[in-house]
Amino acid sequence: MANLSTGVQGSSYYDLSSRGQVFSAFSAITAPVIYSTAAGTGGPLLWNGSSQAGPNQVNAVILGVSCAITVVTTVAAALGITGNSGQTAAPGTTTAITATGNMKIGGPPSRCSVFNVGTPSNAGNFFFPLIQLGTGALTVDDIVLGFIDLGGAVVVPPNSWASIAASATATTTVAQLGLIWAEVPVL
Repeated sequence: MANLSTGVQGSSYYDLSSRGQVFSAFSAITAPVIYSTAAGTGGPLLWNGSSQAGPNQVNAVILGVSCAITVVTTVAAALGITGNSGQTAAPGTTTAITATGNMKIGGPPSRCSVFNVGTPSNAGNFFFPLIQLGTGALTVDDIVLGFIDLGGAVVVPPNSWASIAASATATTTVAQLGLIWAEVPVL
């Protein structure tokens, strides 16, 4: 795996974390919406508003997601990543994130903003499925808390956003969702 700050192969997240560049967010979401709608997107919703030129501008690089389902869905769907560009101001109708912080204890705050849900100026323009949502009883559901390593495959440049969303609005689902990202200076 690449060290996202230097491009060196074979490194773990330690290098980025030790520099205070890795952040996490946690959301408890009910009825995650379909990625192709803007209203109520989230779980967590990450907005990279670091549009200032110079050293404050970063790319938010998605490292991974985690998920635990606490109420199953009545709609066959999957959870995954979506996002889009053109977000020059914070998304509207936001709710405060449940928890967020630097993965280096005592590290600096994120240059990006993160919300439980919000309404970006445009809907997601892609969807990458990661987690199945079963329609069976929760007692027989095979989803367990897990971490999915994305290894930096999704890059959120300034004035863009990314979020965990659903392939179809999962009307009764309640999920505990986590997101980790690195903030790498724009060169």
